Amino acid sequence: MQHPAETPMGSIAENLLKAQEIALNDSRVPEQLKNYLQKALVVALGLDPYLVAMATSKRKVSPAHGSGDAGGTKARVKPLQEDTSGCLNGHIFRMFIHLIRARKILLIGKLKGYSILAIAEELPDDGKIFACAEVPYLGVNSQEAFDYSSDGKKISMRVGPIADTLEALHAEDEHFDIVFIDADQRNAVNYYSFVMDNHLLRMDGVICVENTLMKGQVYLENISEENVLAVRKLNAVINSDPRVEQIILPVQSGLSIIRRSPVPPDAVIESKKEVTRDDVFWGYNKHRILDRLRLDDKVAYVTGGGQGIGRAFAHALGEAGAKVAVVDLVLAKAEAVARELNLKGIKSIALAADVSKPEDVQRIVDTIVARWGTIDIACNNAGINMNSASEDTSLEEWDKTFSVNLRGLFLCCQAAGRIMLNQGYGKIINTASMASLIVPHPQKQLAYNASKAGVVKLTQTLGTEWIDRGVKVNCISPGIVDTPLIHSPELQPLVQRWLADIPAARLARVTDLQAAVVYLASEASDYMTGHNLVIEGGQSLW
Repeated sequence: MQHPAETPMGSIAENLLKAQEIALNDSRVPEQLKNYLQKALVVALGLDPYLVAMATSKRKVSPAHGSGDAGGTKARVKPLQEDTSGCLNGHIFRMFIHLIRARKILLIGKLKGYSILAIAEELPDDGKIFACAEVPYLGVNSQEAFDYSSDGKKISMRVGPIADTLEALHAEDEHFDIVFIDADQRNAVNYYSFVMDNHLLRMDGVICVENTLMKGQVYLENISEENVLAVRKLNAVINSDPRVEQIILPVQSGLSIIRRSPVPPDAVIESKKEVTRDDVFWGYNKHRILDRLRLDDKVAYVTGGGQGIGRAFAHALGEAGAKVAVVDLVLAKAEAVARELNLKGIKSIALAADVSKPEDVQRIVDTIVARWGTIDIACNNAGINMNSASEDTSLEEWDKTFSVNLRGLFLCCQAAGRIMLNQGYGKIINTASMASLIVPHPQKQLAYNASKAGVVKLTQTLGTEWIDRGVKVNCISPGIVDTPLIHSPELQPLVQRWLADIPAARLARVTDLQAAVVYLASEASDYMTGHNLVIEGGQSLW
């Protein structure tokens, strides 16, 4: 257990305990003052344990803490026990890793073996931690836990002079999402300066500095302790650095969170030569490119959203920040996808509609506008495919295919387009097909191929007609998409024939299409209209 005085609040509690002891032994102290001391002491003693308890209550179990290993070849190792010292900071670190989707981390200074392993657990499988220390400091239990855990392979210990290690990482062109620095070590200010001066921190990375309050001593006057003065100097250097912004959290012994300034201040720019201050440098409208792909507060719908490509589109638009109406012929399918989105914190509703019916299309549009006020993104994805030899294609098959694939898509474009034209902005994304460019074989699908060619021409026509009023219309042409149905034994010969025609040597995954729909829905594609974005692994080129 961490000693109370090792945190600023613990130091306050310790002094309150001394004051209370004096007050209780002095009859001249008023009872009211004693009562106030007791109340303050209760708060001071309870805060640190409460914060730790709240951070650890939902702590996941590490794979390293399991009962055995998959291969059965390693001796069973006693799980590494959690040290509550630094526990809260460890949970904050893990939260940051999750929030910024960190993949590569640099640790400068000593961290507990448990903390390092807990951080490794949050990284993706290809994540990496470089832990730098002057001398070996991990005990046998820590090393055994690293070897035992499936996350131990993510950890690379670099032992030796830290300045030399940082030079080596710089020479290797390493780039880190998060850099952790222990302020309570010699040369911490030099390590911070090296990281910033040599660009070891990526553009949107974060530096976390521990022990920046030094048990509350760093801001006290008449302090002569060398390590406290060194931390005070580090804080001053960071605070005066125009390249960054920082906050100091009064948790444990102080935790500074530092990020690069979103817009480089003039003081930084003027120190560099030949800097062109334009939209390329600042970002268009001061928005960096990844920010311009965000869809925050936009309203979207996806037809055919209950499965396959439509489900993938709904997730992609929602993850980019949009509110999503999932539309499907079968309400239960739309509801299932809407539940998935809601579980991820995405605002979503489910609607049933037959897009070939004008009244259904108008109803879903009216419902979305009544719920969210507008429609910014229309993703018209519903479609069907019925195979038959051309000489055997019935008028019923032809009409049914065109009724959904082209008539339904036109109705949706028109209904959503009227709203977008009225507001002066909108994005329409239609799902076409590689079949609009080539005749896929050996399957015979005349009606489908012709309907998808019509989708492309409709897209081109609307795209040119509406762009001067702020509405951009584009389409995506997927190749053959891998679905559960394709894995049926009777279709395997057909799949092998398709694979022979695809330079990428595999079928498309629905996730291959997600970035395209986000791009076309975002402001980043504002100059694109009437375009057919083909994603088919090169098949149409052969």
